[in-house]
Amino acid sequence: MQKPIYSITPFTLLDYPDHTACILWFAGCNMRCLYCYNPEIVLGKGTLTIEDTLQFLASRKHLLNGVVFSGGECTLHSGFPEMVRAAKEMGFLVKIDTNGSRPNVLEALIHQGYVDYVALDFKALAKSYAGITRSHLHADFEKSLHLLQESRINFEVRTTWHRDLISTTELHEMVSYLSAHAYHGTYYVQHYVNHVTTLSPLPFSVPITDSSLFSTAQIEVVFRRS
Repeated sequence: MQKPIYSITPFTLLDYPDHTACILWFAGCNMRCLYCYNPEIVLGKGTLTIEDTLQFLASRKHLLNGVVFSGGECTLHSGFPEMVRAAKEMGFLVKIDTNGSRPNVLEALIHQGYVDYVALDFKALAKSYAGITRSHLHADFEKSLHLLQESRINFEVRTTWHRDLISTTELHEMVSYLSAHAYHGTYYVQHYVNHVTTLSPLPFSVPITDSSLFSTAQIEVVFRRS
């Protein structure tokens, strides 16, 4: 029996803006980002079936506002659309955390009205994408970005930043990239979490403290912890 869910966080006030929610952590990913601090989820196996998870969601009806589908990469799983539809039909708001590698899956769910919010990972510019993610999926990320801009749902763009992987010059270039693709709004830069186990051992990364150095008239850069 398929077990796509690694674990469930039953309550969070942080992961869905302005809403109480739970988080469904999907096992597995099609990237191997060097800074990833969820190696047990990315490399591990699921422990909960779709039926287990839907039973949990049913028990949280009228207690939580939303469900966050995260991972790993949730859009990889064949049962993912079914679970999103079920959550929406139970009355939950749906937020999807994604690396943007499955734009067709996103497009279908958005078209059907099952998605309320998306957090899209902007891993790197095309020139650095393979080195950081160990994948060749930048074009799919770009399709997802365009899809979200054309939709009417709320979404955010976020980048995990490590000083040795993305220079401050390249971070400026990433802001310029978003501007060139007509992105307006907040761009979240998440500092690498030091002193935790990651997919690849990385040295200490000194945070950036002044986000105003990167913000523009169209894009507000906000630094936050991953």
